[in-house]
Amino acid sequence: MSATPIGKLTAYLDALLAIGGTPDYPPALNGLQVGHRGPVARVAAAVDCSLRTITAAAEAGANLLLVHHGLFWGGLQPLVGTHEARVRALFAADLALYSAHLPLDAHPTFGNSALLAAKLGLHAAGGFAAYQQINCGVRGEADLDTAALVDRVRAWAAPLGHHTVASPIRPQHRTRRWAICSGSGAQAETLREAYATGVDTLIVGEGPHWSAVEAEERGLVIVYAGHYATETLGVRALAEHIGTTFNLPWTFVHAPTGL
Repeated sequence: MSATPIGKLTAYLDALLAIGGTPDYPPALNGLQVGHRGPVARVAAAVDCSLRTITAAAEAGANLLLVHHGLFWGGLQPLVGTHEARVRALFAADLALYSAHLPLDAHPTFGNSALLAAKLGLHAAGGFAAYQQINCGVRGEADLDTAALVDRVRAWAAPLGHHTVASPIRPQHRTRRWAICSGSGAQAETLREAYATGVDTLIVGEGPHWSAVEAEERGLVIVYAGHYATETLGVRALAEHIGTTFNLPWTFVHAPTGL
């Protein structure tokens, strides 16, 4: 195994994920959020930047942590309390932090939704969940019994600590036009896009209660596969890619939230 300067590795990630050209919410602050003193010797990946994932990454011997939800996800806040504890833990372990939110979601290879489609045996034929000039999700066509597809999702998500639920499924409902948007995918704008494009089955991480009520009345089935579970795929695949590209060991920190 080898060690890689942090600047070389993050420049590669910035280019690979199009960090500079991908729109996102301001608190995402995509890219390198915390630096460190030495070259990268081991990579860890996690969905969230939390004290639990920082501690586990440090215990695994990593000095670069790749996350989907970064240090500033809660917005601008003073360095006190839990926020201070996370920063102190990063510095104490000399652990660099790199975050990629929508740049990871939108990536054709490492995107959470694209990877989930492949895991479920679905062929993505186009983009979905438009945000400014990018698509955060994927869509495609199939001819599947919807209840059987829900069982397929449930079997995939269970080992990740999530109990999959779905909005009411009418008898004989078949999935012919599906879409996937990981994370909090059942938002008003996503549902409008689903209705407009004729999607009959939408797989998301989570959504508000009203989304299931409205979906039933509109003939749409929403499968809630877990915010955490649906967003384990991208960071894990990215860490594996970095490990292979730079000949670095890597590990995935499993820290389910229950959502």
